[in-house]
Amino acid sequence: MTEPVSHARRIRERAAAHPGQPVYRHIAADGAEPVFDWRWLDRRSDQVAGALAERGLGHGDRLGLALRNSPQFVLSVFAAWKLGAVPVPMRWDLPDWELDRVREVVRPAVHLDRGELPWLDGTAGREPVALPDIVSPHTHGICSSGATGTPKVIMGTSPSVCGPHYNRPLADVWQRVPPIPSPQTILVLAPMYHINAFSTLNNLLGGDRLVVLERFDAARVVDVIERYRVSTFTATPIMLQRIADVPGIERRDLSSIEWIMQGAAPMPASLTRRWCELVGPEKIIMAYGSSEGVGITAIRGDEWLTHPGSVGRGIWGTEVRVLDDAGASVPDGQLGEIFLRMPGSDRARYLGATPQLTPTPDGFRSIGDLGHLDADGFLYLADRRADLIVSGGANIFPAEVETALIDHPKVADVVVIGLRDEQWGRRVHALIQPADAADPPGLAEIRAFAKSRLAAYKVPKSIEIVETIPRSEATKVNRGRLLAARGG
Repeated sequence: MTEPVSHARRIRERAAAHPGQPVYRHIAADGAEPVFDWRWLDRRSDQVAGALAERGLGHGDRLGLALRNSPQFVLSVFAAWKLGAVPVPMRWDLPDWELDRVREVVRPAVHLDRGELPWLDGTAGREPVALPDIVSPHTHGICSSGATGTPKVIMGTSPSVCGPHYNRPLADVWQRVPPIPSPQTILVLAPMYHINAFSTLNNLLGGDRLVVLERFDAARVVDVIERYRVSTFTATPIMLQRIADVPGIERRDLSSIEWIMQGAAPMPASLTRRWCELVGPEKIIMAYGSSEGVGITAIRGDEWLTHPGSVGRGIWGTEVRVLDDAGASVPDGQLGEIFLRMPGSDRARYLGATPQLTPTPDGFRSIGDLGHLDADGFLYLADRRADLIVSGGANIFPAEVETALIDHPKVADVVVIGLRDEQWGRRVHALIQPADAADPPGLAEIRAFAKSRLAAYKVPKSIEIVETIPRSEATKVNRGRLLAARGG
């Protein structure tokens, strides 16, 4: 694949060249695992496209998709591309009032949610319509709550055109020897409203195969890896922790894995070393980027062992700077705001009233994360500026405290927030999901454990035992919502 072609044309080419090739397997919550080939994906997406056109979806329009990972989701995305429309996946796990706020920003010409599943399935009886070769002005939109909880909708950086990069895995930036086999079998763990999961559809167009979980379940992930010889997946730290905690994981067959990628949050060192033991450090990639696509850094596990805690150096032309509040570069090792610049990364735009990212005079942009560089140019994350806790005049990063506490044997999951406090301004407060509900940790033992790993001023002053940490289906947590529920 050398010449760029539209997504619509690529779907048709795949169906013509490999009509019966199984390329998409759905791992349903009810235990079913149906598989679909290119002929089915092409024909059914034509049928859905014709039905959507009758509902008014056309070139440049937005298609709202509040659907779980499912064949219907994939067909709807393909149908949008075939009409030159822009698919915008949305968090279906939001409460109705919050989803309505997102819809007001997206303003979709057509919106599909779980109530539309019978309608989507009903399109199977239609005669497929002839559709022109057409390009959407944006490949997709991505919705994010942002640090403040206000709707943030990011329009993709490029039109719906396939190029050679669609079958170049991120792992190839290290020019591995031997090269990664193609096609890859990619396991999709996260909901496809998340950019890392949604982007696997590009891999599908590029010739790879997808195995898509409707809902994350760690034990089932391991079964699926063994059964379908999965070669790669992308996961958050909490996903990797839950997979590593599957009983007997050391005896399971993970030999098919060529590489895995971790992103979304700093990775605890103990968990990184555990995965180095499970699959080998050379197969682990830790990356840092954003849905805005301002740039990307990455580090392989064997590099990480000599630069523990780093998220790597810039790849694909990404340059990294760490600046102070006046816009000046800070010395190596000193904390500042992370700015990235990558060729062709300046086209993403927010919809609605969200302020656009303001670039520096020479084109570097930031999404508000803080960190530092070392003398070798490796980047280290601290946390989001918006999540910073100022307690007694000292700056404390929740992610650092969470990383320290997660290794406590009685802690299954943890999130740290800064509650209002008359004495400290904000006090470090840890919400803890115990490993054993009948034997939760107490404040004294949590504080003693934390003191062995953190400076005294970073140690939680209060804890709260909860049945479960309220994470989204993508395993992300909204600290702002947790703060609001506890008085801000």
